[in-house]
Amino acid sequence: MIRKDQKTAVIEANRTHETDTGSPEVQIAILTARINELTEHLKVHIHDNHSRRGLYKMIGKRRKLLDYLAKKDIERYRAIIAKLGIRK
Repeated sequence: MIRKDQKTAVIEANRTHETDTGSPEVQIAILTARINELTEHLKVHIHDNHSRRGLYKMIGKRRKLLDYLAKKDIERYRAIIAKLGIRK
């Protein structure tokens, strides 16, 4: 679980304006932080299938947000992909 101070840092690093907390970029960044943390958990606890299902749901949600952002503004999509290092 991501702590409040970590979440605040992720929001501040990815927001587009001063009061931004819900833009696609912020949502993608928060989901990426949660996905990375849960991935580390699953490396240790291999048989935790309930958490794995939650991970898959988060990945799907992030994928939908990325698709939306790519359709709406390709430059913002490319910027967030580069910033978060999602694509290899």
